Amino acid sequence: MTDHMNSPGVPKGSYAAGERVKIPNAAERPYTVFINGIEQKEGEDFNVEAGELHFTRPIVKEKMGTSRWLAMYLGLWGTYRKDEKVDIQFQRAGKTELVADLPVIPYEDAAEGAAK
Repeated sequence: MTDHMNSPGVPKGSYAAGERVKIPNAAERPYTVFINGIEQKEGEDFNVEAGELHFTRPIVKEKMGTSRWLAMYLGLWGTYRKDEKVDIQFQRAGKTELVADLPVIPYEDAAEGAAK
């Protein structure tokens, strides 16, 4: 199993979720891709392959345990850990659309590691 948790740029309290997201159905080019509102460059930050965006680095998500979630739900405290969101702007049926917070496709061995 690859240790994605210790990848460079992954701070404590977060994890490397994966490097791929699915492009929405019927989305047409041009694609404008953002991570946390910062535009990403095709060929430099990501590539388009088989209906997916493949990033050149891991997308980092916040670890959210039950106690942390409950504390946030009750309004006891918030969270300021690194939690990246992937957004994509594209054309569909002649109209410009934006889909926010695309789900990250997890690493294949991440589920195995979580089960241990």
